Amino acid sequence: MIAARLRSTSRPHAPSRLRAVLAFAACALLGACSPSSACESPYAASPQFKDCGFQNPPNPEALPSAGSWKIWSRFLVGTKTDTVPTDPIPVQPLTPAQLEALDPQANHMVRLGHSSHLLKLRGKYWLIDPVFSERASPFQWLGPRRFHQPPITLEQLPPIEGLILSHDHYDHLDVATIEYLSQRVQRYFVPLGVKARLVEFGVPAERVAELDWWDKAQHDGIQLVATPAQHFSGRTLNDRNRTLWASWVIQSGEQRIFYSGDSGYFKGFRDIGERFGGFDLAMIENGAYDAYWPSVHMTPEQSVQAFEELRGKVLYSVHNSTFDLAFHTWHDPLDRIADLSEGKKIALATPVIGEVLTIGQPRTNVRWWAGLK
Repeated sequence: MIAARLRSTSRPHAPSRLRAVLAFAACALLGACSPSSACESPYAASPQFKDCGFQNPPNPEALPSAGSWKIWSRFLVGTKTDTVPTDPIPVQPLTPAQLEALDPQANHMVRLGHSSHLLKLRGKYWLIDPVFSERASPFQWLGPRRFHQPPITLEQLPPIEGLILSHDHYDHLDVATIEYLSQRVQRYFVPLGVKARLVEFGVPAERVAELDWWDKAQHDGIQLVATPAQHFSGRTLNDRNRTLWASWVIQSGEQRIFYSGDSGYFKGFRDIGERFGGFDLAMIENGAYDAYWPSVHMTPEQSVQAFEELRGKVLYSVHNSTFDLAFHTWHDPLDRIADLSEGKKIALATPVIGEVLTIGQPRTNVRWWAGLK
């Protein structure tokens, strides 16, 4: 069964191998590696492509990341405190019958964990950055391990109309998940360069639409726009920025959703808010931030600023509560964004894993993490 294949196994390994793998993981997730010198790309005409790879838009205010060795060394020998919960993370199991019972005229969102979400958009099902594997890593015997299981299994998922990917990092693009879903999704929407990844994992090429920033697409009544983000890409030591990263705008009926993907703070959020006139729900990255890599992930304060500039109605916090990817405590993103939102009277959504949020319907947000260790 797929669940057994996705589950982590324990294997002995030499300390030197462990150090090498941890260094690789730091490189892949936090951008501490240099790109290959190879310069051939079918995407050279993209405004985002320059000097052999995709690049972020100019941002004089972006702070530089620490050097590669400094980042690697910290992951190898640095001390972490309270970055992994010792108490169980609450999960609300979700059944196919519960999904089927959701109003087919409304737009619903289910938090699967981290940045993974299952959407029911006016009766049809979509996925965003689905990761069902035990670890966000190139290896299922080592690397950041899930704090909790998904609220629904891959086998229980309904037929998927569309799947949206923000970029190719392991905590957003999961090989085993994509391989299982390869023939079970009608249409994939990805940034430039990611199509080849999916085809390698068994997805039919004709089902994949690649988009540059500001490109538009439509499928089964849902309108999509790939929008800018400030991040990076890569899955190995020599493919840095060979593929593009993106945020996404999703229009379903009269309601509009924004998904930031992974991004540091940049003025692009204001541009997106002005262009689209606001969002009924804004899913904003809130986790894995650090002073060593300040330009590729946002602090909670920056996440709130981005939300305000996007002109969102409800701030939906993502990219936390599932994997240990940084040095802050596991609950710090939730604590800070909840306090900030309360002070600014922002409607905040920090759903329990498995909770269904129906866009446009009132809900009471709960600090479910309060008191957990």
